Amino acid sequence: MTNNLKQYIPKHSFNDVASLINEHNINLKIVNQRQTKHGDFRRLPNGKFQITINNNLNPYQFLLTLIHEVAHHITFKKYGRVRPHGKEWKQTFQHLMLPFLHPDIYPIEILTHLAHYLKNPKASTDSDVKLSLALKENKAEYGKSFIFEVPHNTFFVFKNKRYRRGNKRKTRYECQELSTGKIYLFNQNAEVTIYEE
Repeated sequence: MTNNLKQYIPKHSFNDVASLINEHNINLKIVNQRQTKHGDFRRLPNGKFQITINNNLNPYQFLLTLIHEVAHHITFKKYGRVRPHGKEWKQTFQHLMLPFLHPDIYPIEILTHLAHYLKNPKASTDSDVKLSLALKENKAEYGKSFIFEVPHNTFFVFKNKRYRRGNKRKTRYECQELSTGKIYLFNQNAEVTIYEE
């Protein structure tokens, strides 16, 4: 499995990642894209543990997601059941990421935001808008746009619901769901599909 990883992660991270996977006997499965998560860690019915990572992530996202999930695995082995993204996981994740905070692995544009995020990592990197955009190299998925690129009053689809983009608040955008008229706030890094009404 570790040899297959070469195509998914930054080149200079491979040796450290392979060592981590072998040392902790991690069962890694690369799966098709899921809308709600980039990766996960779970206990299988047979008692073994498995980490899954989406196959559509770029190398920078993939590496960060993988280390995030490895941190869950190690935290569980060391502490048992604790809060999923509590202090034990945060400390483990921060420690595991240290060897990868290097300009040979992450470009400087990402490293700055990544170092800031790792001071107090959250459950999802998407909650850190600047890091999320940097990891995606400011490019939305093919056929989609970031909400900040969508013109005011333009219609778009997000998770099979139709919206109209409204005003920007401090950091988020007011968007009206057309079927209910309710207003929802969208982070700048939300990826949506524009359509003509």
